[in-house]
Amino acid sequence: MIDRSLIVFFTASHPTPEKTVEFMLTSANAGADVIELGIPFSDPVADGKTIQESYVRALRNFRLNQVFDIVRAFRKESETPLVLMSYYNPIFRYGERKFVE
Repeated sequence: MIDRSLIVFFTASHPTPEKTVEFMLTSANAGADVIELGIPFSDPVADGKTIQESYVRALRNFRLNQVFDIVRAFRKESETPLVLMSYYNPIFRYGERKFVE
């Protein structure tokens, strides 16, 4: 039984989608138990300053489709559990059904 887990967080597309995948794979290969991928949002009031700032930077060239590209690229190389973290607003704008499909 595992009594402790290492869960790492990355902001999708910060600094780039390619670097995000690289960071995720490096963490998985180093033993991370779970990777949490944050979907950038323009008004992240429930997050701390560091995540807020990473979202602002990521949003400069961000499209929600990039999240799916990042996940696909990561899945080609790793089966480490992955959790998406998002505010509801981006999913609602994108379309709930489209997002989960």
